[in-house]
Amino acid sequence: MNEILLWILDLVAAVDPVLRTALAGLAVMLETSVLVGLIVPGDTIVIVAAAGVESVWQGLALGCAVVVGALIGESIGFALGRWLGPRIRHSWLGRRIGERNWERSERYLQRRGGIAIFLSRFLPVLHSLVPLTVGMTGFAYRRFIAWTLPACALWAGIYVSISAGAARGFREIADQAHYAGYLFVGGILLFAVLVVVAKKIIARIEHRHLHGDESPASDPAMED
Repeated sequence: MNEILLWILDLVAAVDPVLRTALAGLAVMLETSVLVGLIVPGDTIVIVAAAGVESVWQGLALGCAVVVGALIGESIGFALGRWLGPRIRHSWLGRRIGERNWERSERYLQRRGGIAIFLSRFLPVLHSLVPLTVGMTGFAYRRFIAWTLPACALWAGIYVSISAGAARGFREIADQAHYAGYLFVGGILLFAVLVVVAKKIIARIEHRHLHGDESPASDPAMED
């Protein structure tokens, strides 16, 4: 197990750090724009890229690239929503997503305003739909960025730091402990489970705003 994992980590680390960082940023940009996030697994790509981090500076560079990529992707989604929103919604892909998800995204943004933008970064499907939905509304771009920037930074910080830390810890004990590989895999699986649980908790807490029938509350963040 240790030898296989070391080979995989060495393979990832062998990729030029600049190229690896750029590819991770590009993947996240695609994930957060034009509904590609429903296809491209941005979480997995960031975890793999972070596993090859060999220094603090590489980790910081990767984190920044992921945040910038996410912001660019969400800005593209915002712009497309502003200019082509209805066309995208009624396109073949938009119909595949389902009117129910579009309505849920609209309802959530209407009722929660900026908080919906922040939390959608951590919710399946919505993290790709919300930027488009925001663009279709009168929500100001500067307010959109003000809410999504901290969410993207938090998301990137969690994924990069945990994946890079787990890989580094494994390398440090791989020669002394034959069970190090199992600890590493178990740690990554535990992290994945915690992420799923956290998303479910957020979805449960926000359930009434996503699915309820009560009248939407006014939110000053919706104003310009």
